[in-house]
Amino acid sequence: MCLMAVAERDGIVAERYSGCGRKAIISAPQAGWQAALAAGGANGLVVIQLPSLELLANNRVIENQCQKPMNPVAIHHSNILAIEDDPVLGAYLHEELQRGGFQVTWCRNGLDGLETAGRQVFDVVLMDILLPGLNGLDALAQLRRKSATPVILMSALGAEADRITGFQRGADDYLPKPFSMAELQVRIEAILRRVELERRRQAPQPVDPGELRFDDAISDVCLGSNWAGLTPSEYRLLDTLYRSPDEVLSKPLLYQQVLQRGYSRHDRSLDMHVSQIRRKLKAVGYHERQIVTVWGKGYVLSAGEG
Repeated sequence: MCLMAVAERDGIVAERYSGCGRKAIISAPQAGWQAALAAGGANGLVVIQLPSLELLANNRVIENQCQKPMNPVAIHHSNILAIEDDPVLGAYLHEELQRGGFQVTWCRNGLDGLETAGRQVFDVVLMDILLPGLNGLDALAQLRRKSATPVILMSALGAEADRITGFQRGADDYLPKPFSMAELQVRIEAILRRVELERRRQAPQPVDPGELRFDDAISDVCLGSNWAGLTPSEYRLLDTLYRSPDEVLSKPLLYQQVLQRGYSRHDRSLDMHVSQIRRKLKAVGYHERQIVTVWGKGYVLSAGEG
């Protein structure tokens, strides 16, 4: 049996490798793994390499890297920048993420990581906080001035205040140390799925003549080269109706989704928005669909009368 011990010592991850094979990370709070603990010279998390997962009942499996491969669609050609000063943990991240199908660039301090992020395009950045020179939070703040690349902070500083600070600086996720490689990969995959979805939504879609083109960035629609000049509330209302063609949407639902407040029978705000949308769409020559009032129920976007 080959052993590798991992322990948390004053916020620094210490590791020692021996041999190779399939890996499973096991929590060993009780006696029974003295040999593994001795091999690492510490107590805490233990990584035991063995051909199969045959564990005692009082030991909990955190990770089995051979159980399920990463989604090949999500990681196809994904570039990861790992900024980690610990040589052992950095090498482990580099090796395991590459084995999982990622293309990985490893930097050992905040300044090098920031410069690398400025020269190359990455899909996700993994960043330690306690970095020499420029710490991870300051590096993240500088990165956010010119890049929206998703960032996962990794740190032994796992208190709520530290996590809040990380998110306030622009982090997309926060992973306290020690962590399992399985959890890190799942979080990376979740971010990649979200980014891919956003890219698909933002990608220009071919629009048939006579159809409206929606622009989320400026909250407006255009027909050909003619912009309607909608307000943000009018845009949200038209977009909501457009996504549910020929379906009657109730006023309470539209008040909640569009105006973010409860419906009141005496509140005419929604009716005024509908009236303005009708006027503005008519002004740009849009007649394919129109907002129809369904008395006692709500509104529906249906085919125009021609």
